Amino acid sequence: MDLLDRLVTQIARPFNPETAYAHCDIPCGIYDPHQAQIAALTTIRMVQLIEALDSADLNATEKGARLGRYTATKEEHAELCKHELRVLWGDYFRPEHVEQHPQLHDLIFGAMKIASRVRQEVNADAAQELLARTQEIAEIFWQTKGAGTTKQPSLQGAAGGEIVYPTTA
Repeated sequence: MDLLDRLVTQIARPFNPETAYAHCDIPCGIYDPHQAQIAALTTIRMVQLIEALDSADLNATEKGARLGRYTATKEEHAELCKHELRVLWGDYFRPEHVEQHPQLHDLIFGAMKIASRVRQEVNADAAQELLARTQEIAEIFWQTKGAGTTKQPSLQGAAGGEIVYPTTA
C-alpha cells in the first residue's frame, strides 16, 4: 500500500464509507443511440470522400494528405460507433430487453463486426450496413423506453442517410 492509499484510508476511516454498486462506471442513467448513428454516418461520408480522391484535381501530396485524414476519421468514427454500441449493450440493455427483442444480441454482435470491416476497408456497402444496423438498434432502444420512432433525413449533406428519433406516444 503506498503512502497515498494509506492517507486516504486514514482520512476516510472516521466516516465509515459504504461501497456503492452501479450498473456502469457512472450511474447517470443517460443513454442514447444518437452518437452511434452520427458516427456511422461519418464513416459513410469518409468513404465517399476517399472514393472521390481518384477523380480529384489535386497533386499527389495533397491527395495523400487527404487520404490520410479521411482514413483516420473513418476509422475513428467506426470505433466510436462500436464504443457507443458497447455502452448500450453492456450498461443499458437488460435480459428483459433481449427477451422482448431476441434478435438484439445478434444485431449488436453483427454491428460490431461490420464496424470492424468499416475500419479495415474502404467499403461503402459496409458503411451503409453499419448505419442500417445502428438504426435498428436505435429503434429497439427507444421501444424499450416505451417510445415510438421515426426516421428523419440526417441533413448531413452528401452523406445522406437518416437518423432514428423517438416519438412521443
